[in-house]
Amino acid sequence: MLQLDAVQTLALAGIALFLGYALCRAIPVLGRYNLPPPVIGGLVFAIAAWIAHDRGTVLFELDTGLQSPLMIAFFTTIGVNASLRLLKISGRQVLVFLALATVFAVAQNLLGMAVAVGFDLHPLFGVLAGSTTLTGGPATGLAFAPLFEAAGVEGAESIAVAAAMSGIVLGGLIGGPVITVLIRRFGLVSTRPQDHDAPDDAVAAPALTEAQREYGALKSIVVILVAMWLGSWVSGLISATGITLPAYVGAMLVGALIRNIDDATGWIGMSVPTTDLIGNVCLALFLSVALMNLKLWELAGLALPLLVNLGLQVGMVAAFCLVVFRMMGRDYDAAVMGGGFIGFMLGTTANAMAVMRTLVERYGAAPRAFLVAPLVGAFFIDFTNALIITGFINVWS
Repeated sequence: MLQLDAVQTLALAGIALFLGYALCRAIPVLGRYNLPPPVIGGLVFAIAAWIAHDRGTVLFELDTGLQSPLMIAFFTTIGVNASLRLLKISGRQVLVFLALATVFAVAQNLLGMAVAVGFDLHPLFGVLAGSTTLTGGPATGLAFAPLFEAAGVEGAESIAVAAAMSGIVLGGLIGGPVITVLIRRFGLVSTRPQDHDAPDDAVAAPALTEAQREYGALKSIVVILVAMWLGSWVSGLISATGITLPAYVGAMLVGALIRNIDDATGWIGMSVPTTDLIGNVCLALFLSVALMNLKLWELAGLALPLLVNLGLQVGMVAAFCLVVFRMMGRDYDAAVMGGGFIGFMLGTTANAMAVMRTLVERYGAAPRAFLVAPLVGAFFIDFTNALIITGFINVWS
């Protein structure tokens, strides 16, 4: 048995991460449905540990001491990138879309709880298999897993990964077909049907010197660390009131405060691309560590409830797309937004972008959809979803 310290565990997580990238390149279907490489690589190690467990052997013992700091750092970058100034760009549409996503996240949890009660499981099983992992994705599921475990949901980490991975696959599978039916039914066309290319997400920026890049990276890292430091105090103050919440919420709130002060004053000059890069690195390593440490054998007996829940969730989000279409303007852009809605309400923002890109490559550009959906899916829904999950845990734990 390998007994690894925190640094060795992180090194093994890095190996698992690059194994995931290699598998996604070697097996096209993994990339086609936007399955995260760190999840794929980590699952390989988790499955190997499961096989060894069934044979009475322990492959490795991990020190996951760095898992929590990596997770908090990632969610802090989400906060730092949540600029209220972004709401002023198509502000009404962003707010309506966020409201729809928030209402649907609550519906996901209520449906999940109904399924859980039907199978005589803890009601919070349905919340974990609801907005926590479907709207939130694997990172949010794993971040909240200790709270669900403490509330009585056994094997919460394994359930979180199973639900999140299934949601990612299903989100990639059904988004395009559902919206294609909608487009054909209402005879929708792009405002620029001659343009069949998805908009370029990259914004041209002036070349930076090495010293400028280094200074910008250091600035972002220090801001993230300060937000994590102050955020731990904020989380402590909130917890003292008796409210249960994950460790990252305080840091995410402080990060958002810093970002919006910087937007108003320009004192810091935060770089969104640099913050994104740091957050993505932290997320990849966090997921790799968390996945390697999963005890997949704890899922025994929960396959049927998970399948029933996922089937109903898919049906509900497909039906709700008609509401999204009508509320967002009943036009082609609104339909494409519906595809993005399916993508991030079942999987991740990467799913949403992939679904929308597939649609616009076939039917023409939808610039408003590519503005609204990523803003909600990548930033704002994480805030409202965290509040929703926390509320359900505090009421039913």
